[in-house]
Amino acid sequence: MVDSLNISQLYHACDTKLFSFTTTEELELLEQPIGQENALDAADFATNIKQDGYNLFAMGPSGSGKHSAIISFLQAKADKESTPNDWCYVNNFKDEHKPIVIELPPGDARKFKDDIDELIDLLKAILPTVFTSNNYLNEREAINQKYINIQSKIFLKLQEKAQNYDVSMNSSSSTRVTFVPVINGKILSAEEFGAIKGKEKEQIKKKMAKFELIVKKALYKVSELTKDVQKELKALDRKVTKVAVESLIDEVRHKYRDLEKIINYLNAVEEDVIHHVQDFLTKGENIGVVPFMQEFYTPSFARYKINLFISHNKNSNAPVIYEDNPIHQNLIGKVEHLSQIGTLITDFNMIKPGALHKANGGYLILDARKVLMKPFAYEGLKRALLAKEIRIESLAEQYSSLSTTSLEPESIPINLKVVLIGERMLYYLLYHYDPDFKELFKVSADFEDEMPRSDENIQLYAKMIGTIAKDNELLPLTPEAVGRVIEQSSRDVSHSLKFSTHLHTLSDLLKEADYYSKKSDHSSIEKNDIEKALSTKVERINRIQMKLYEQIDEGTIMINLSGSSVGQINALSYISIGGHHFGLPSRITAITRIGKGEILDIQRKVKLSGPIHSKGVMILSSYLGSKYAKDMPLSLSASLVFEQSYGMIEGDSASSTELYAILSSLAELPIQQNIAVTGSVNQFGEIQPIGGVNEKIEGFFDICKRRDSEAFYGVIIPYANIKHLMLKSEVRKAVEDGKFAIYAIKSIDEGISILTGIEAGKVNTKGNFPPKSVNGRIITRLKELSKILKKFYHSEKK
Repeated sequence: MVDSLNISQLYHACDTKLFSFTTTEELELLEQPIGQENALDAADFATNIKQDGYNLFAMGPSGSGKHSAIISFLQAKADKESTPNDWCYVNNFKDEHKPIVIELPPGDARKFKDDIDELIDLLKAILPTVFTSNNYLNEREAINQKYINIQSKIFLKLQEKAQNYDVSMNSSSSTRVTFVPVINGKILSAEEFGAIKGKEKEQIKKKMAKFELIVKKALYKVSELTKDVQKELKALDRKVTKVAVESLIDEVRHKYRDLEKIINYLNAVEEDVIHHVQDFLTKGENIGVVPFMQEFYTPSFARYKINLFISHNKNSNAPVIYEDNPIHQNLIGKVEHLSQIGTLITDFNMIKPGALHKANGGYLILDARKVLMKPFAYEGLKRALLAKEIRIESLAEQYSSLSTTSLEPESIPINLKVVLIGERMLYYLLYHYDPDFKELFKVSADFEDEMPRSDENIQLYAKMIGTIAKDNELLPLTPEAVGRVIEQSSRDVSHSLKFSTHLHTLSDLLKEADYYSKKSDHSSIEKNDIEKALSTKVERINRIQMKLYEQIDEGTIMINLSGSSVGQINALSYISIGGHHFGLPSRITAITRIGKGEILDIQRKVKLSGPIHSKGVMILSSYLGSKYAKDMPLSLSASLVFEQSYGMIEGDSASSTELYAILSSLAELPIQQNIAVTGSVNQFGEIQPIGGVNEKIEGFFDICKRRDSEAFYGVIIPYANIKHLMLKSEVRKAVEDGKFAIYAIKSIDEGISILTGIEAGKVNTKGNFPPKSVNGRIITRLKELSKILKKFYHSEKK
């Protein structure tokens, strides 16, 4: 028989003698989370290697602290790195739909913007004075006078020729000339001209026609002269403007003489100012329009502005950007539009940067799940990383059926490291299904869920507790409270020799304990405050557990906890719902009869079991055949069922329990109902470890003590699960008082002996089991079934 476990095997208490502090306030603070050395080494490798595709995917369970650890690591690294260059967009005067991007040293973009703004302000102030100066007005007057003199000569000659053609000429403007016939020095009226008949009238008409041709030629000369004058005036304006503008722009050119793109831009600005000099001379306030229409008459100087796209302080460091809402435009950037009178307009000043622009030259951190859930975001990110440039494109233009005018800003080259943070499953799915992913994210940082519970790590864990308390302005913890937190951490990972590195769970526990500590007017968080926080958290979320307990108490869910029964056993189930985990006993029954070695799993038959559970049941027939029917047919049929089960069952942790029920039915030996069982089994009858062992034991213990607190109860678990035991104090007290026992077994034989109180039996030298042993009885029963089956077949043939 297997002895039950002693009290020291049920719980690994933390030795507070390891601590030399009075409270955690005395401990030094940690800069990085403990137990994540490998993950941080991977992050260091990814950020230091200067090769394409070595971006980082930081993976681990949600709340493990990977996000804060990565940000802290990158921030510390970025503080030692140089500031990246500035970027600004300027107008492309040749093609306004394709703005030009200019790269400047860090801090210089704002200076460049200020220089251009100052230049335009100076031009707006100086150019009007230039065009009102005496020199300019005198030159303009000279040109106009020259025009007037030439025009006057032309009209004087016309007047002279008019006399030769007996015509009186009148010119109301340089483009309109009227003339009438003259006879004997008298100007004819229309009636008088109409009264003339015959040849005389014909001669007058011929003279007037000839003179009309002369007038047309003269007016053409006047028209050409007007064009020449306008050209001369424009040339004057251009010359005057160029002299004024060139001297001002030369100062800016000299300042940025080493930047070719800026020199080209300034040359384009000079040409545009000269071409649009009238904009600098017009004063909108003099135009008689209603106020709300003023802007449509006021010249716009927006084309000369500088779009300060990305600007850094000269003495800052490399950027570390976390984008919380990684939609496509927040990553890649966008071109905004403004609605005016029902029309959408835009220009280069409405180009806005995305997270990739802001992180260029540094580090961009993204939540992988959020990126994948936002339409086009992941594809846009990959496109930028593969092309090594950011091209701002309008999704509306790509996918809309409506044609809209937008911009095509010049792309910006990128040099940054992208860090995706997400669960392990996302990493594995992307790696398997996306061929680009493995080329772009070649480094993974896998954050640990747990770490060994060594003395050294316990000291580090105490410092981590102190750091979290300090960062969140919580009360310091006593050594006893720290020890209880460490014990609970081991419970969280279901391993007495390890503890959890899940920082959010730890932080939440400390915050809740701090609340109860302050409520009790404690100066520090004590062990009782930790206990209070743990118990009240369970009470807040255990309603379903309590309802199930009530149904068992009332007999609605039928669980027998006393006496013994053949083919009936209490299995232990693990239930996880809404972050609450608990165990619950379930009745399993088995019936055996003559058959062909088949085991009918009723759950599987009605499709209420998962594949792992079905696999566990199939293993049972292999075990029975290999152990009891090597030299004869396995002439039995068995049916198994989880009684009062109305939902899906998954997992193989009840496979040994199901086997005990079959063996009990075959041997016709009753099983003690006050002992529950958990554990999976392989084809050789070895008991394999299962999950949720603490919750299962405690769930059965709770039900038992609610039924009869003075009776004796027990649980059989796999021997390999001993290291996972971190049981609550009530269970340990009951074990200590001899009212509860936990048996850890390695084989089916050990388990059936405990359940039936009869030795399982070992094979003797002749290859037989003792006839009174459990195995002996099973062999006897199987032989009987085989004989009955053989006799039945013979009778059928007759």
